[in-house]
Amino acid sequence: MDAQEFRRYGYQLIDWVADYREGLERLPVMSQAQPGEVRAALPDHPPQHGGRMDQALAALDRDVMPGITHWNHPSFFAYFPSNTSYASILADIVASGLGVQGMSWQTSPAATEVEEVVMDWLRQMVGLPATFTGVIHDTASTATFTALLCAREQASAFSQNGGGLQGLEAPLMVYASDQGHSSIEKAALLAGFGKANLRLIPTDNAHALRLDLLEAAIAEDLAAGRKPCALVACIGTTGTTAVDPLAKMAELASKHGLWLHVDAAMAGTAMVLPECRPHWAGVERADSLVFNPHKWMGVGFDFSAYYVRDPQHLIRVMSTNPSYLQTKQDGEVKNFRDWHIQLGRRFRSLKLWFYLMDVGVEGLQARLRRDLANAQWLKAQVEASPEWELMAPVDFQTVCLRHVPPALQGDEAALKAHNLEIARKINEGGEAYLTPSLLKGRQILRVSIGAETTGRAQVEALWALLNQAAKAR
Repeated sequence: MDAQEFRRYGYQLIDWVADYREGLERLPVMSQAQPGEVRAALPDHPPQHGGRMDQALAALDRDVMPGITHWNHPSFFAYFPSNTSYASILADIVASGLGVQGMSWQTSPAATEVEEVVMDWLRQMVGLPATFTGVIHDTASTATFTALLCAREQASAFSQNGGGLQGLEAPLMVYASDQGHSSIEKAALLAGFGKANLRLIPTDNAHALRLDLLEAAIAEDLAAGRKPCALVACIGTTGTTAVDPLAKMAELASKHGLWLHVDAAMAGTAMVLPECRPHWAGVERADSLVFNPHKWMGVGFDFSAYYVRDPQHLIRVMSTNPSYLQTKQDGEVKNFRDWHIQLGRRFRSLKLWFYLMDVGVEGLQARLRRDLANAQWLKAQVEASPEWELMAPVDFQTVCLRHVPPALQGDEAALKAHNLEIARKINEGGEAYLTPSLLKGRQILRVSIGAETTGRAQVEALWALLNQAAKAR
């Protein structure tokens, strides 16, 4: 492909994306494809000769699109909002066109310095003090893994430089809510703590971590000769967006020398609104925190914001410095390869820069307030309906509910089947998409509001669909 062909196909694909976005509401939200259907439509062998871009674009519409679930659809209420704004798409094109490998400052100074600027903008936007320094990770999963590695090395006096965890006398303990994301457990396992040394603390009726049980677990471990190491606080748990008591957890962390990591993967975006910041009171005492601008904000996947109070500790844990990566500027600049697991880095900061230049802080705040208001509207409908039950507080934009007809009250097995059938009818019907989930053994329907084009009309339509599906028994 030469430059002229690139221009022709590029213009064509920009039009294709714009047409796709404008026509989203006409598409079924969840893909209706069956297992193996997309694969069967594609050739078994690679093309021996090139020049087939026209065939690829035809297959994109014919074979690939039926297998796409439309995350930016205005009636997408599943999982979490994953807004990929037009500005972010354009930034991805620029980043790919430049082909930057930003592992060190010298490999492309702009990649490092634009990241420094936009991560500080983001820090200011969510009200974090200047004691925090940010770096872009791919996802919250790797950021949490990085946090637990830092916790491990702090608690073990840098055991990685000797015998590692195998050389320690006392096992290191990690604590988190039993409603925390599965990435916390995965990070604890991969960081070498071992499943037996991860304590998932039960939660209260609001699904937030119980401080009394956390204190008891720490005391039990100390008495048994185990060493408390890390504490993960969830601000907006995956299942219900529950909020752990961060300020009190920070006091415990300080008392026992625990590394405090805050997982605010989805709900961190809400902190752009000053009125939401009481939800993470005490965050200034965290050692590290993560949230995902690729959830709810508008920056296309992947873009995770990881902040630390002691970047030098992070660098000491994560860095290796082979001769072929050393440069004369190393003492003056940030080399972000030393701030996370991966070496190579894309120019992801362009996505946040373009996005904020396009919408501005006030534009983002207006959309977040719209989503929060829509969640409160749906909450009010549930509370006013005798056959619907609200299953968790609505702190942010997620509403957890279930249908409880009088004939099924008290029969959890029947209620599970009934609510799963409601979800199946809605999701397979194509007009909307939500997530069925289990909350402490009870089947719920989880509605996550926040796609960029989701307005009150789509939320009202979902409520009508829920009632229609509930009655069709």
